[in-house]
Amino acid sequence: MPPRYRIVPLIVAAPLFLQNLDTSVMATALPTIAHALDVSVLHLNLAITSYLLSLAVFLPVSGWLADRFGPKRVFCAAVAFFSLGSTLCGAAQTLPQLVAFRVLQGMGGAMMLPVGRLILLRSVPPAQMVSAMVWFTVPPAFGRLAGPLFGGAIVTLTSWRWIFLVNIPFGLIAIAGAMRFIGDLPEDSSPPAPFDIEGFVLLALGLTALLGSLEMVGKALLPVSVIWAMAGVGVLASLVYHLRSRGKAEPLIDLGILRFSTCRASIIGGTPLRIAIGASPFLLPLMLQLGFGLSPLTSGSLTMAAALGSLATRTVMARAIRTVGFRSLLVGATCLTCLCYVSYGQFRPATPHVQIFVTLLFGGLVNSMAMVSLQTLGFSQIPKPRMSHATTLNSMAQQLSLSLGVTLGATLVTLAAWWNGSSTSQLSAADFSPAFGVVGAMTLLSLLSFTKLSKDEGAGLR
Repeated sequence: MPPRYRIVPLIVAAPLFLQNLDTSVMATALPTIAHALDVSVLHLNLAITSYLLSLAVFLPVSGWLADRFGPKRVFCAAVAFFSLGSTLCGAAQTLPQLVAFRVLQGMGGAMMLPVGRLILLRSVPPAQMVSAMVWFTVPPAFGRLAGPLFGGAIVTLTSWRWIFLVNIPFGLIAIAGAMRFIGDLPEDSSPPAPFDIEGFVLLALGLTALLGSLEMVGKALLPVSVIWAMAGVGVLASLVYHLRSRGKAEPLIDLGILRFSTCRASIIGGTPLRIAIGASPFLLPLMLQLGFGLSPLTSGSLTMAAALGSLATRTVMARAIRTVGFRSLLVGATCLTCLCYVSYGQFRPATPHVQIFVTLLFGGLVNSMAMVSLQTLGFSQIPKPRMSHATTLNSMAQQLSLSLGVTLGATLVTLAAWWNGSSTSQLSAADFSPAFGVVGAMTLLSLLSFTKLSKDEGAGLR
């Protein structure tokens, strides 16, 4: 494999490194931040979901901007904007301020991931795509690996504000790498379509209202009638966007790409699996710190095992796809993910740390195998002129799923605490077991889509 096909995936995956570092560091530091801002730790998940929701809402803009101004320029500007948002988050004094700055940070993050993936798809030939996608997973794996331990060390040795400020030097390195190693990409001969403002407003309103209503459930922050009204507005706006986009020549997001079976399996079929994967990094640090009484540093040392397992995927992924194919690999990895998540719920304060570490290590490995397969297979049938739509829709689905995972995890723990008669400010280990059982069982819903794939699906990529 030529060196360029390794360097480019590493550079364009730098945003994933920043996002995973940011999210995993913050998950480890949640109890410390909640104490500093004097809020409930489960209410603080607003700071995570607001960022992920901002990503999903502004992702549609990224494809149009990349077509209008060029992927390389947009990529560098997005990394700079993300770093600026991180600086403001580090200066936040209240929860509303932190949530608002996380939204700004998400606006920059929204442009980083799909534009980076678009650069990768335009730079690497199909025959090298599996290997390139494996290298594409290395920076985010390092982000997940460093995040928990880094976050635990930061909140133990210094102020939690540094969990945001550390993004700045990494952002500068990503911009320098893009300027040095990514050349000017060939542009489409046709000019970009005018920006669909009405479609953007409908899509943003639908996503914000739907996810916002789910986020408010069980928090007593809004009346129940208002929550139901938000949900209704979200459903209506989403339906209007869908009907409108079907009759529009150049919609903001072309949902017609879901007619391709591999894209549909990746986006729709992979959603339950991604929701579970989004819930786990939120639940594990809280269980280890609040339920087991471990320090942030010890918690981070254990949860980094999942990222270490994800990093190990690079050594086995290409061979596994060549040997068993995409369908068998997706089915097997999904079933093993279910078993791993259910086993997380069986952890107890007396469980040996070595056993927890090894279990999380294996869970990270099978999770990553499923995600690499989905990301590679999902674009295999997409024509090049519609690739920006595919990358944007895939990124939207990914961020929405992660956000739903965090929301679902917080809701399940809240319900379990109510059932067990505990307070959300004093959670016990038993409050987390049902949550892991539910998210683990949810992954099996993805099998309904994966088993419909043909045995030879994606053969050209193998």
